Amino acid sequence: MSVYPGKPKPSLAPRSGYWLTPDLIAWDTTANPSGTTYQLATAPDGGLAAGGTGISGGTAIPLQYDAKGLPEALKKKYPHLAKLGALRVPAAWAAKASDLVKGQSAIAAINPGGQLVNATGLQTAGVLDALYAAKAKEASLGPVFHGGQPALSLWAPTAQSVSVELYDTPASTTARIVPLALDRDTGVWAVRGEKSWKGLYYRYQVKVWAPAAQRTVTNAVTDPYSLSLSANSQRSQIVDLDDRTTAPQGWEKSHAPKALPLEKQQIQEVHIRDFSTADDGVPADKRGTYLAFTEPGSLGMKHLRGLKAAGVTTVQLLPAFDFAGTAELRADQSTPACDMASMAPDSPEQQACVASTQARDAYNWGYNPQHFTVPEGAYATTPDGTDRIVQFRQMVKALHEAGLSVVMDVVYNHTAAAGQDTASVLDKIVPGYYQRLDATGAVTRDSCCADTAPENAMMNKLVVDSVTTWAKQYRIDGFRFDLMGLDPKQTMLDVKSSLARLTPGRDGINGKASLLYGEGWDYGIVANDARFEQATQRNMAGTGIGTFNDRLRDGARGGGISDADPRRQGFASGLYTAPNGADANGTPEQQKARLLHDMDLVKIGLTGNLARYTFTTSDGTRRTGAQIDYNGQPAGYTASPGEAVNYVEAHDNLALYDALAYKLAPTTSPADRARLQALALATSTLSQSPSMAQGGTDLLRSKSLDHNSYDSGDWFNAIQWDCNNGNGFGRGLPLAESNNAQWPLAKPLLADPELRPGCTEINTATAQFRQYLAIKKSTPLFSLGTAGAIQQRLTFPLSGTAGEKPGVITQHLDGRGLGTYRSVTVVYNATPNAQTQTVNSLAGTRQDLHPVQSGGSDPVVKQAAFDRATGTFTVPACTVAVFVQH
Repeated sequence: MSVYPGKPKPSLAPRSGYWLTPDLIAWDTTANPSGTTYQLATAPDGGLAAGGTGISGGTAIPLQYDAKGLPEALKKKYPHLAKLGALRVPAAWAAKASDLVKGQSAIAAINPGGQLVNATGLQTAGVLDALYAAKAKEASLGPVFHGGQPALSLWAPTAQSVSVELYDTPASTTARIVPLALDRDTGVWAVRGEKSWKGLYYRYQVKVWAPAAQRTVTNAVTDPYSLSLSANSQRSQIVDLDDRTTAPQGWEKSHAPKALPLEKQQIQEVHIRDFSTADDGVPADKRGTYLAFTEPGSLGMKHLRGLKAAGVTTVQLLPAFDFAGTAELRADQSTPACDMASMAPDSPEQQACVASTQARDAYNWGYNPQHFTVPEGAYATTPDGTDRIVQFRQMVKALHEAGLSVVMDVVYNHTAAAGQDTASVLDKIVPGYYQRLDATGAVTRDSCCADTAPENAMMNKLVVDSVTTWAKQYRIDGFRFDLMGLDPKQTMLDVKSSLARLTPGRDGINGKASLLYGEGWDYGIVANDARFEQATQRNMAGTGIGTFNDRLRDGARGGGISDADPRRQGFASGLYTAPNGADANGTPEQQKARLLHDMDLVKIGLTGNLARYTFTTSDGTRRTGAQIDYNGQPAGYTASPGEAVNYVEAHDNLALYDALAYKLAPTTSPADRARLQALALATSTLSQSPSMAQGGTDLLRSKSLDHNSYDSGDWFNAIQWDCNNGNGFGRGLPLAESNNAQWPLAKPLLADPELRPGCTEINTATAQFRQYLAIKKSTPLFSLGTAGAIQQRLTFPLSGTAGEKPGVITQHLDGRGLGTYRSVTVVYNATPNAQTQTVNSLAGTRQDLHPVQSGGSDPVVKQAAFDRATGTFTVPACTVAVFVQH
């Protein structure tokens, strides 16, 4: 007779129970009848089976149902589990929890008749933290040197044994096996090595119960705290980052530029390979590597120095830690063999050619981390051993000597793989702990890959330790956190606290000045603080940690980054004032209403996206930034202007030029396309916030309409520093993998020669961008620093009045008492016609075009004028004019 008539036999593969503390397990018991009894079963090497009167194949332990439910402290710590039932583990067995969790564990519900009614495996991250976290988080993990003698330490509390394989070289086929000893208080396995171990390569042998395999396995795995690796991440290497052999000449005497607060930051986002693969000023063997930044005569470094002189402060590098999926040895890398330059600008042949070598080429954005604290080998000329460390430091040194701070894009929210996958590291050492699990025990993939769980203490420690190592050992000046909103706010605060303890005297850097910002998007299984208080836009207000501001981005560009029709227009792309004819924009009345709203999003973005900034909106009402709607959320969310990182373009989604190719009216001239690109950049650059722009954006950089070029190779991604080589537009239809749905719209655009800018348009755009940078740097009025000062000094005098014109924003800054200009007035005219803006309070004053513009190379902006008698500004079409009052 079946235990479950008409129902399948319970499976122990899902893990829907939660072992939270040695004496308490949480499980959904609501469907179980009164009188149900419960059982915990464990087996060191697996073999548990559910059926009949319970779980067989291991040690059975009775559990006591606690009608009071979970204690309040655990409900607060695990809000998503708050309604689950509580099962108590007998004290004698709870005392043995550290041994019981080393194998397979499961729980069962047995009805009053003695028959099994439900069973499931257990998630054990909670009990591991309860058993070990307090002491383990103080441990020094990875390779650590004491007086020249190395020690290796690995946190693996569920492992049955751990040994280390030692290799003389990356290619050695024989290894010396040395066992590690377990500290039962911390769960750390360690061994003190000999001085001769320095420079050796190693892997751990970890014998552990693996839920993904449903058996005990012995994994040969690299160190999650690796500091150096052999090529293709095959083996870790025992290195001392304080050793002089790991540093370039002059490293000790090289220092970062003077630290600036976030609101003064002007950031260029750069992918290491994109930076130099098309730069003839870089020797061929250095293109696409760290060493390209050490070539002062290269086109890329000349351009960066030019931007630095104008006002750029910082280079933000796309991920440069060790990532999976790209061959690191050049001999293993493939390149497209087609003559793509001879193909038609709207042809599908180029993308097909790129796709043919996509899995074997040297290109990837790098958002698939394998080892968080080792420089990526594909960007080194020789990826084995310490060369990648030395060359990464050479890059940082070169950028610092150019006067630029260095921010690193870090990706701690996921790993390249989990379980028993060949690219998995963390999950092979402590299965089910480092990765975030859903209600069935499956690894979540909200990040696109195997999510990590920094809500667990030792993953949190790994993040903090890794960031601190990059700051201290590589002199990284700041960190941009990928998908930060998937992780706890507390993790970010812990990172900030750890960095703050680094001092110039002891550590060579001022950690308190480290720049911290990231993507604060709120989504996924943790959305709305479901599991913990997240590091989202709203929650990070008041922390001094920045988040990217999608409000200004969408208001300026128009639409959203995921629109099915990319032709939706916005403030800087001709909505209402120069319609492109696409149905997606709606009727003229709808366009006007949306344009006025987009203008409000831009205005609040110009303030630093302050939640409490009060101004008259375009509909004539007085509101705070938080009272302006952005897709059902408050538009303004920051407490200080440095907490919003403004941008209109980043590495992902369409490049700004490509977005405007879709959005601008077909009749827009090449000259006006360049001017509107610069105008869009101005909304970010001249804001009270830090501003970020993708490298090459000021050169009208295009990726040939590829909206997701993460693996599209050099052909679509390389920055074209020489305007004679174009801007990247018209290099064929973008890869079908992510773009084929847009091919019907893309094809006629790519074929249009009017959309391929020449040197005149490219040079005009970059000259205007540099003017905006110089204007921002010229006065403290563009970086007031506090919400109170911005409320006092920044106004939009025509907003919501009869004088406000759709497509034109007038911004006024009061400089009285600051020792700068008496006032600055900025007029953003995004329309195709010259516009007038009358500010009655300025009648009778003298307003001059900012000297950067009056003495600059742009003849159009020099036509801007001010009528003193009426207080009227006249500004040409597609132009940002800045007026100053002395």
